[in-house]
Amino acid sequence: MRKFNVAVVGATGAVGEELFRVLKEYDFPINNLVPLASARSAGDKIEYAGKEYTVLELTDTVFEEQEVDIAFFSAGGSVSEKFAKFAVDAGAVVIDNTSHFRMDPNVPLVVPEVNPEDIAKWRETGIIANPNCSTIQMVMSLKPLDELYGIKRVDVSTYQAVSGAGKTGMEELVKQMQDFFAFKLNESQKEAFAHQIALNVIPQIDVAQPNGFTKEEMKMINETQKIMHKEIAVAATCVRVPVLRSHSESITVTFENDVDVDVNEVRESLERFENVEVIDDLENNAYPMPIISTDTDTTYVGRIRKDVYSPNVVHYFNVADQVRVGAATNAVRIGLKWVEMENEA
Repeated sequence: MRKFNVAVVGATGAVGEELFRVLKEYDFPINNLVPLASARSAGDKIEYAGKEYTVLELTDTVFEEQEVDIAFFSAGGSVSEKFAKFAVDAGAVVIDNTSHFRMDPNVPLVVPEVNPEDIAKWRETGIIANPNCSTIQMVMSLKPLDELYGIKRVDVSTYQAVSGAGKTGMEELVKQMQDFFAFKLNESQKEAFAHQIALNVIPQIDVAQPNGFTKEEMKMINETQKIMHKEIAVAATCVRVPVLRSHSESITVTFENDVDVDVNEVRESLERFENVEVIDDLENNAYPMPIISTDTDTTYVGRIRKDVYSPNVVHYFNVADQVRVGAATNAVRIGLKWVEMENEA
């Protein structure tokens, strides 16, 4: 099997670090690993598969100099906007984990279990976009249900972990909890979030939009339609909660009007779907939770129930590790599908 020169942009960030773990776990066919970061982090050391690599500065020419074949970007939208074109010009495929290219009509937005066929469109721009973390885990459960009955509408409320805001978000929650137990929470710094996150929930993620939704909520709406290739009506309310890792979602799905939901059929369709696991035994207190999903590559679904009033509506709870399923693992799975296609070409 052919091996590839793989660059990771944002090598010292939370998602970058997770990418290295996932690349190793999935035995990605790497010839040479090229960790890239800002000048501030250049010179740092990265260990991968028992070998030490030096972090190089991200520049206009580094992709060509290192003969990069695949470049994973996870350093923020402004970095992708500026540097992705240099990777593409050097002949690399860019797998971008930021929001910058997601809604570009010429850039495929991919969850490999849901729309792997879209990867083939990468040649139009040289870029494949990784969706928003909350969108990924949601469409993982929506796809089999749409195939089963046909989805008309989705209403979702998210419970998003602080690691969605990066290392600084995690550090802020930990520090505030330490301050709480030291009886000085009122003195604790608020930098990653607009409000205290310890012992609180914040019903805003990202900036306000003119329609009253937030940017995060609009991502879930627009990205779901693009990935599913269907004008599904989506309404999202995104909430930051004091959990370190793994996002949870409460999802209500409205099917076509003539559908009479069979919960067993819903459960079976989810159980059959790749990388989805059903944990659904309310009487025995068994359901998805962040402590179950953290550090796994599975989307967990439970609390599945038919609506009391409308026979075409089902409710369920959905949990996944957003650093892995919602970022690093999805990107690596895209990369593996791309490699498979290239080897077949």
